[in-house]
Amino acid sequence: MTPLHDLRLRLLVQQESERIADGQLDELDLSVVQARCLCWLALLAEAHEEQAGDAERRGDTEQAMGWFADSMRLRDVIQVVSSIEIPLPAANGEEDDSGDLSGAGPLAA
Repeated sequence: MTPLHDLRLRLLVQQESERIADGQLDELDLSVVQARCLCWLALLAEAHEEQAGDAERRGDTEQAMGWFADSMRLRDVIQVVSSIEIPLPAANGEEDDSGDLSGAGPLAA
């Protein structure tokens, strides 16, 4: 990663972190955040696979293996993010006998 790209990425992450921190936590929909992460991770994995294919066609086996390894790591992260269970918001806000909000079971992506 070039130093300029690295700095830009850090700035974007910092800005997004501040935007989330400044927002109301009750407005933060974790299922939407999870879905966005999964979309971006899938796009990154596909791009890395394409880069691996391009490097292989050029005969650069070492570079191809690096890109492919990165895409496999991204696929592993996709599995981890997909397995995180996000509780669903209550549909009607009523509690059942156990004290849980009805309809607030976990959601696996």
